[in-house]
Amino acid sequence: MYDGTSRPPLFTPARRHSALRAGAAAVTLCVALLTAGCGSSQDTAQDAKATASPADGFPVTIDNCGVRTTYDKAPARVVTIHQHPAELLLALGLRDHIVGTAFPDSATLPELKKDYESIPQLAKKEPSFETVLDAEPDLVYGGYGSAFTESEGRSRKAFADAGIDTHLNREYCGKKRVTMKDTYDEIRTMGRIFGVPDRADKLVSGLRARVDKATTAVEDEPEVPVFVYDSGDKAAFTAGGKSLGTELIRLAGGKNVFADLDDVFGDVSWEQVVERRPEAIAIYDYAGAGSVEQKKKFLLAQPALKDVPAIRDKRFVVLPLTATLVGVRSAYAVEDLARGLHPESFA
Repeated sequence: MYDGTSRPPLFTPARRHSALRAGAAAVTLCVALLTAGCGSSQDTAQDAKATASPADGFPVTIDNCGVRTTYDKAPARVVTIHQHPAELLLALGLRDHIVGTAFPDSATLPELKKDYESIPQLAKKEPSFETVLDAEPDLVYGGYGSAFTESEGRSRKAFADAGIDTHLNREYCGKKRVTMKDTYDEIRTMGRIFGVPDRADKLVSGLRARVDKATTAVEDEPEVPVFVYDSGDKAAFTAGGKSLGTELIRLAGGKNVFADLDDVFGDVSWEQVVERRPEAIAIYDYAGAGSVEQKKKFLLAQPALKDVPAIRDKRFVVLPLTATLVGVRSAYAVEDLARGLHPESFA
């Protein structure tokens, strides 16, 4: 059973789940593309260039998952472990601060693709402690709790002893329910750490507007029961009530049929899936757990599921796993889910 402090069990072996490119033009392009629709590209570019100097707003003290860190200046050399922390920093126009990343999960947002692919990839999964040290970071930013697995020598204490600060995505700080507020707070925290609070506020405003637009479009529609299928054959590995996915479904005009599962992720029986009669299935897409088509084929081939409305109607909505986590993509997931659950509202 997943304990909420590391990546879901599929991320383990048993289950799964170079050079810097300098130049202000890259920073400007990243910020301008991501915030399109919330302001003009010209305005966004000017905002990025007009950001306060690195010394402004420092020192900054952050309490993160029980670790208190004071930053006297913005980190200059960052290693991100997992994809969603890298995307968050790129969305803030911080490409030139990232010296390495690891463990790509999903297709990258198109507006971030060029910058993401330019970051040196240190490992296909979590890099070793020594590999991270070789990149000479002053900050390591982990997306899942497994970024700082003590048994693999990557504990936050080990990095601290080496003089390297660490930050863990707040989604893995405890077992509380994760909401969109966590996404917005995480973005603003990164804005403070890197001395770009105005960029963070602008990014949050744009993401809020995207979510509000989607929720307004479906607010009068009937609630659709949704089953999240992450993976699994003997049992179904699904998103529980503490996951951000549950809130994304709610905002999109649906209801997670396993919202009563008191965890972020967990196993449920296929008999339970049948009993709860979901009308739509959200498939989480990520590397290492089979393709979306393989997952659909598996679900459609199960005799026990043939009378489940979602299976009978072949009603699937596909979400990249990284879009269901605390990061810039969760707002996009609300829109994608809303369109999949209530297509008539977007005709």
